[in-house]
Amino acid sequence: MHILILGGVGGIGAGMITEARRRFPTAEIHATYHKHTSDNFDTSVIWHEVNICDEAEVETLANQFDELQLLINCVGLLHLDSQLPEKSINQFNPDFFNANIQINALPSLLLAKHFQTVLNRSTLSYFVTVSAKVGSISDNRLGGWMSYRCSKAALNMALKTLSIEWHRTAPNICVLSFHPGTTDTALSKPFQARLPQGQLQTPAQTAHYFFDLLSKLTTEDSGSFIDYAGNKLPW
Repeated sequence: MHILILGGVGGIGAGMITEARRRFPTAEIHATYHKHTSDNFDTSVIWHEVNICDEAEVETLANQFDELQLLINCVGLLHLDSQLPEKSINQFNPDFFNANIQINALPSLLLAKHFQTVLNRSTLSYFVTVSAKVGSISDNRLGGWMSYRCSKAALNMALKTLSIEWHRTAPNICVLSFHPGTTDTALSKPFQARLPQGQLQTPAQTAHYFFDLLSKLTTEDSGSFIDYAGNKLPW
């Protein structure tokens, strides 16, 4: 089995690596990082330094694989050191909006473009991107977080559209938009204090839930937006 985890140095990505190694001890696991040193990286993993917002680098990465059974994109942006998600439209900043689109939506399209032949073999494979429930249009009851919501809604539309195309052209690939729940990572850190007790998950828990879910999915589920508990979410 061959697995690729994009964003392997992040909280969820690192959790995915650990859980993948536990569940598939003979699998060849690859992971990516960007702008991090490779010191203290898990030496059982094959690491690739890649900017997945750069198409040339994504294409170069894809060319290193003959096959993959599982691709998980864990890369995401919610806030910058200089800006938190918007509480109102008065805080809207075009540069911040573009950064959200570039990091949350664009990479999955580039990955799909260049990895489709690697994934589309004779056996079931999975193309998964970590999304967020706040990207749901019909579930939006609080407003705010304009840039993040828009970027995740765009991501979800891209994955749904991709699943329809691949149903015809790459029928062995299951496309999944995955909501991990609130996980204890640097991304969620500024917002953890206001969470109800027990709602915050560790990366290990999130990865455990994900692989439990994945074991139940087939190509019939391709194009689904599903949370860590296995619930299908509204678009």
